[in-house]
Amino acid sequence: MNAMTEPLLFKQGDRELVSFATHPSKYRHWTLAVEGDVARLKLDIDEDGGIKPGYKLKLNSYDLGVDIELHDAINRIRFEHPAVKVVVFESAKEKIWCSGANIYMLGLSTHAWKVNFCKFTNETRNGLEDSSLHDGLKSLAAVTGACAGGGYELALACDRIVMVDDRSSTVSLPEVPLLGVLPGTGGLTRVTDKRKVRRDLADIFCTTSEGVRADRARDWKLIDAHAKPQKFGELVDAEIEALRRQSTRAGAVEGVELPPLAATIDDSGYHYGTVDAQIDRARRIANITVNAPAAPIEASPDAIVAAGARWWPLQLARELDDLILNLRTNELEIGTWVIRTRGDAQLVLQADAVLEQLKDHWPVRETTGALRRTLARLDVTSRSLIALVDQGSCFAGTFYELALACDRIYMLDLPDSPDVAPALTLSAANFGRYPEVNDLTRLQTRFNEDHQVIDQLRAVQGSALRADQALALGLVTLTPDDIDWDDEIRIMLEERASLSPDALTGMEASLRFPGRETMATRVFGRLSAWQNWIFIRPNAVGEDGALKLFGTGKKAKFDWKRI
Repeated sequence: MNAMTEPLLFKQGDRELVSFATHPSKYRHWTLAVEGDVARLKLDIDEDGGIKPGYKLKLNSYDLGVDIELHDAINRIRFEHPAVKVVVFESAKEKIWCSGANIYMLGLSTHAWKVNFCKFTNETRNGLEDSSLHDGLKSLAAVTGACAGGGYELALACDRIVMVDDRSSTVSLPEVPLLGVLPGTGGLTRVTDKRKVRRDLADIFCTTSEGVRADRARDWKLIDAHAKPQKFGELVDAEIEALRRQSTRAGAVEGVELPPLAATIDDSGYHYGTVDAQIDRARRIANITVNAPAAPIEASPDAIVAAGARWWPLQLARELDDLILNLRTNELEIGTWVIRTRGDAQLVLQADAVLEQLKDHWPVRETTGALRRTLARLDVTSRSLIALVDQGSCFAGTFYELALACDRIYMLDLPDSPDVAPALTLSAANFGRYPEVNDLTRLQTRFNEDHQVIDQLRAVQGSALRADQALALGLVTLTPDDIDWDDEIRIMLEERASLSPDALTGMEASLRFPGRETMATRVFGRLSAWQNWIFIRPNAVGEDGALKLFGTGKKAKFDWKRI
């Protein structure tokens, strides 16, 4: 079955699956309009357009389907509209900008659905900031009406926030007082780390459900500017002009169309052109294969634009991203992902060389950004990630980043057959092209910012490293030989599958980002630990919990013990 022809929620046999593929012609909640170098994304949520039945999306509240459209729209601005320098977020409804995640949806959802929804929303918000930092795509939240919870968190992800001063528009993060949960898509962190709101003022703000109006919001740094209704249009125009001057985007007028992915979902797994996942349900393993290009990739600006979405690096970024989202959302019990690569390492390195040589050319810059965000999505995925460097592998450059994202790397040692033994090869891609959410390269993270080790690794760029060399350099975890390989890998995977998935999620999340913290690592850490825990506590989701009783007129009954 081609899932790209299906709605966002569809049946595959007895299973109900989510598809992350859509198109502006299918949007039910967002309107995308491009005027020269400005894109306007207007939120006008269809109350009856929830991705699942059982709730209405009142007051411009959103669910996963709304965020899937937003994710798609931002990607289309990146690639189909390269001349756009500023994205303006607006509301089409009077007196309400966005009231955040739909509370009734959260009350009806499973724990896994809530957490995955928050994580995807986090990544979409982080992606806005990533595009601003690396690619010059600036964003402005033009707030008219109540802007609450996840709505304000979307505004917080923008470069600037302006609000109409009509004595009724407010910003708020009411999750703690109203729902007994946290502003789970980064609100707490962005208020302090990004907006630099003082701790005591943030405390008041996050425990006050009615929100803060324009003048106080500006004084507390919750917004950047405000204006009376008759002057608000002028303020928005001035903010657009200021962001336009900051933007480094200078793309062509014509962009690259993003057609539907040629993806097939069946009982055996998820199948694309560059990536494939075979699902072993009995062992709870996804066997993922990432394929090198079959021939040298296009290496001139004109040829790249002509290739469009078929250009191999862009195709890889889109397909790998879609696969990660599908596996995370639809395959909750598949706890271990085993990642292999296949193909010619030299073709991977040739692709890396093109990405490096043409890094300032707009489709290359945007494709690099797509790969950067996709790899970051892998970093924060709550699955055990295992890389197998076996015969036929091509873990070189960008493909070695896949291995570095894994919790363990096993490499086959063939000391008696060096001509056919697998090899690892480093390229410039491993030394800065794809920073993680901690602002470090994966090599810096792996070696705890040991500069001597990193310098040593720079010296072996381009060299095909066999198992003993890779082990000595710390680039792999273990190197079983061909006699022990099958048994050692089988036992390791069986042991992994026998462990508590909750304990593994906590352990992996803790180990993947050692050392320095950033706003993004704190956002994901707080989601993985605090919000994940709060979402299963009776104070939030018990029969008398705040989230369950919201809108009923009943008061929550809390267990008052502090834990």
